[in-house]
Amino acid sequence: MRTAASLRRAMVVTAVSFLAANAALVFPARAVSRAHDAAGHVAASGPGTHDRARAGRPAPGAHQRAACGSPVDPPAPDTRLAAALTRVLRGHAGRVAVGVTDQATGVTAIYHGTKSFDTASIVKADILAVLLLHLQRAGESIGAAGRQLAARMIEDSDNAAASALWNAVGGGPGLEAGNAVLGLKQTVPGPGGYWGLTTTTVTDQLRLLADLTSARSPLSTAARGYELSLMHNVEAGQNWGVTAAASAGTRPAVKNGWLPVGPRGLWVINSIGVISHTGQHLAIAVLSDGNPSHSAGISLVQAAATAAVSAVAAAGH
Repeated sequence: MRTAASLRRAMVVTAVSFLAANAALVFPARAVSRAHDAAGHVAASGPGTHDRARAGRPAPGAHQRAACGSPVDPPAPDTRLAAALTRVLRGHAGRVAVGVTDQATGVTAIYHGTKSFDTASIVKADILAVLLLHLQRAGESIGAAGRQLAARMIEDSDNAAASALWNAVGGGPGLEAGNAVLGLKQTVPGPGGYWGLTTTTVTDQLRLLADLTSARSPLSTAARGYELSLMHNVEAGQNWGVTAAASAGTRPAVKNGWLPVGPRGLWVINSIGVISHTGQHLAIAVLSDGNPSHSAGISLVQAAATAAVSAVAAAGH
């Protein structure tokens, strides 16, 4: 007969043998992990998320990743805009700056927002805004003669009317003083009477458009509505530029500028305005120079405006 000690030894040996024979059943996750390591696959990174997943407990964030895809945040609006403009600007030897703001959400995308460009005739929108501001502060309203000049300047882009109203606001110094109130910090009046050589940035042009549309503007409701009404009514031949991004059947407010510059006659082509696009109310500014022709510049500006709208729509919705 076996002694009690020998029986205990036999039971221990039997238990050890059972555990060794059934190790893969008791510890399946570690057995699978070792098999993958032996086959050259990436090993589990210790008792972290991989082990929890193998044990049937999802890792933190697993539900979000499964439901929404990548947990990485979407690109910022400026990044979206730069990417959208890549194809548009391919082969363009000049410079381009673009800005767009969704007026409902405040989402803004800007490309080269501080680069300075000649305004050409888009400065006419600035001239009228400053004139209306001056009259408002003096407690006066624009008279019949002023209205006639303003309509010719904005709707027809008449240069003589622009010169008359430039002088009415006090020329360069008067424009600069008015812009300080309007918040345009990067707009420099043209020298002498050359208002078309005023320089500006996309950032300032978005600020000007906000002054024409926002209740927080220094301009009164009446002044904002009056200037926008003229921009809604530009003559058919000038209804291009940022209007290309507007939805059919809507009435964009727009002011464009065009000017051949330098001995090579390259064109400055600019467009600013407020449009509706699939229910969004957007302020857009596109500035460009170095365009080989007037028509090529218009095509570039319109393509850039359309790209800008798509970038902000993707970012805000």
